[in-house]
Amino acid sequence: MNDLVIELQGISKVYETEDIETHALSDISLSIYKGDYISIAGPSGCGKSTLLSILGLLDIPTKGSYKIERKEVSKMNADQAAEVRNEKIGFVFQSFNLIDELTVFENVALPLRYSEQAYTETFITQRVQECLEKVEMSHRASHRTNQLSGGQQQRVAIARAIVAAPAILLVDEPTGNLDSKSGDQVMSLLKELNEQGTTIFMVTHDQRYADKATRQLILSDGKLLVPGCKDQEKLSA
Repeated sequence: MNDLVIELQGISKVYETEDIETHALSDISLSIYKGDYISIAGPSGCGKSTLLSILGLLDIPTKGSYKIERKEVSKMNADQAAEVRNEKIGFVFQSFNLIDELTVFENVALPLRYSEQAYTETFITQRVQECLEKVEMSHRASHRTNQLSGGQQQRVAIARAIVAAPAILLVDEPTGNLDSKSGDQVMSLLKELNEQGTTIFMVTHDQRYADKATRQLILSDGKLLVPGCKDQEKLSA
């Protein structure tokens, strides 16, 4: 496995006010390869959300290099970042972030309709159907999302996240709003998608789910650590 998808080198993020500097991330270096399934855990306030925002091009680092498929993206302007984000990154949120006024099909189709590429209606229909089949939600294509259970909504959110075939799927506490049975089903789906080749980077507070990833990382006080090491050395990926 040698296809490099994400490369972080010396990423730091500092938030400044008049009175204080907060070091949210400190010298993070990490390589993510095609087909990786990485979980990252750590206490509240350790920097997980900041790291996810930087990976998703929703925030920029104070210093360091961030490359997606070997292209530097850390210094892009908002329009450039939005274009790369839509093309290369899929998001799965704890709160689903579906649009109630749209059908399941319309929600999943959104990334393709907002793409810089001019996809045909035939392609969009075929691709959306493929993704709904993957998450076993084809039978709900014409339903409004507020007619679905929480677990079903998360499945639709995953279909939307993968419809544009992103380089990486960023997953933020995907089971946080689900009961244990629905949570287990969503985690099984993510494992299936990874086995089919989807690259996943997941934030989770649940150690049972973190253990399902093929690489487990720990973030503490803005620093990436090697889990299980006696002295919790800093990770150099």
